[in-house]
Amino acid sequence: MKYVRFTYQDKVSYGLLTDDTVQVLEGSPFSTYTITDVRLSASEVTLLTPCDYSKAICIGLNYRDHAQEFQLPIPTEPVVFLKPSTAALAPLGVIEYPAMCKRLDYEAELAIVIGKKARNLSVEEVGSYILGYTCANDITARDLQPKTGQWTVAKSFDTFCPFGPYISDEVDPSNLTIESRVNGKTMQKSNTKNLIFAVPFLVSYLSQIMTLLPGDIILTGTPGGISGMHHGDTVEIRIEGLGVLKNTIG
Repeated sequence: MKYVRFTYQDKVSYGLLTDDTVQVLEGSPFSTYTITDVRLSASEVTLLTPCDYSKAICIGLNYRDHAQEFQLPIPTEPVVFLKPSTAALAPLGVIEYPAMCKRLDYEAELAIVIGKKARNLSVEEVGSYILGYTCANDITARDLQPKTGQWTVAKSFDTFCPFGPYISDEVDPSNLTIESRVNGKTMQKSNTKNLIFAVPFLVSYLSQIMTLLPGDIILTGTPGGISGMHHGDTVEIRIEGLGVLKNTIG
């Protein structure tokens, strides 16, 4: 399934995306739903973030090459930080360039979407708690991020967590091509098989620390190749099987 959340005629709904058609759901994939007979053209609807989250949990330095480009040691356990719900941004939304920021970076990331309440999961239990996966962009005010210490200020501005365009349960998260493009130029390109900490471990680990709620997302880290963006740039996150997340810089 490919789940989208959208507005149509001032109503917010979930739907199933097939090619260029959205089949409307009555209800939510995070609880119960029925598939209606209503079909809309994808061009008729306005995509929202594919879910609302109570928290976006982010993993830092989870690709070896990204740690190396910052000249930081390879983590022996996950580096974890959070983004607030106010950072969420829909596909095609405008990323705000903060006045206090001198360098604004993209970070292409695979995001895990939690489907049901989860606590103290074993690695073997994780699969049944994941609704699916989507593209995310961990926007970062790089000059405000110290090499040591907390990263919250650099990562938490409004609009700093674009994700979408849909949630899919049809991909294998352990082997997906991931890339970022700025103004059409490829800036990052890697594969999720290069993650230091894999998806099942991350979900299990985080569930030992905090309760994961339906709609929560986990950003799994970014490959090497980060760089700055400028006002008016277009940034795309492309992940195999998960479409294209496209935003512009305001």
